[in-house]
Amino acid sequence: MLAAGRVSAAEWEGSLKGSSRLLVDTNASRDFSDDSTSSSGLDQAVSLLGSAEGRATFERSQLVGRYELGARKYLGFSEEDTLVQAGALEGSLALGSEWGLGLEGHAKDRRGGTRAYSDLGASAFAEYAPDVRLALRVRAGARRFVYRPDATANFGAPELGVLGRYRFDRRHSVSVFGDWGSRRYGTRPRSRPPVGPGPAPEPPQGRREDGALTAGASYNYRGPLALGLTYVYQEVSSNSFGETVLRHRVTGNAGVRLPWRLTLLAQGSLGLSAYPDGIYLSPEIVLVEEDEGQNSLSLRLARPVTAKLDVELSWGLWSTRLPRNDLTYARQVFGLGFTWRD
Repeated sequence: MLAAGRVSAAEWEGSLKGSSRLLVDTNASRDFSDDSTSSSGLDQAVSLLGSAEGRATFERSQLVGRYELGARKYLGFSEEDTLVQAGALEGSLALGSEWGLGLEGHAKDRRGGTRAYSDLGASAFAEYAPDVRLALRVRAGARRFVYRPDATANFGAPELGVLGRYRFDRRHSVSVFGDWGSRRYGTRPRSRPPVGPGPAPEPPQGRREDGALTAGASYNYRGPLALGLTYVYQEVSSNSFGETVLRHRVTGNAGVRLPWRLTLLAQGSLGLSAYPDGIYLSPEIVLVEEDEGQNSLSLRLARPVTAKLDVELSWGLWSTRLPRNDLTYARQVFGLGFTWRD
């Protein structure tokens, strides 16, 4: 967030970061399975990731940009090779010493694999930052989501959002956030199936429309041990039968320095989803929305080789279980590689 009116001269900052890893993926094909079958998607892959960030701060304005490019190449499941690009740009203008206005935009594009999509968004925001401890931001904008394997999942939506952060001191801080969007699809809503021998329900008119609400809070501690805990509630209410979903998710992360200049980073999440009408969602769409799984655990052990180069060992586990149809998704990824920064 912009520290309004506190910079008297232009300042420029920039950084580059990249990584390369050799991976072993136990479910490269991203298959769901039931109790009678198991995934056979074991494969090896090479992963490359690069990112660049820049910031230009002037007397009363600020421009921040970020770009990421990632690629993954599988040895056997070449149909799962992916290329992902993501970028964000934000410009803000200080109005006095406490208020600011700005514009922001973001884009993510995934090519290859079975879940290729583009996610675009732009918004205007206003923020209030009376001191370094408190920061509030409200925004209004629009989002466009395009899912290439199935055009019926494409939508556009106006969105509203709010973010608040309070720092108790240099180690403790809390945040609250909320977002709402009215998603409009290009297809008609699905009719509710008949129940019993009576007449079938009247088919819904117009297009499918979903109301998407997200709200949550997080706590962060920065000291000898870095800790974070986040709770998120998401509700998607649809006029299309079978598309309504309620989600709860708790995510925790921790980082600690170990002997021999080692750093251990851990992150885990537990999710609970409910589908009041049952589930008609494509399993692939569930993976996109759930970020590869409702439940996850990842560990990363890093050690510096030079001032700008680290060697890393990583492991991650993701899992999802769909109600009523008993389909499950499980995936583990083991990695060994290097990370460099400039």
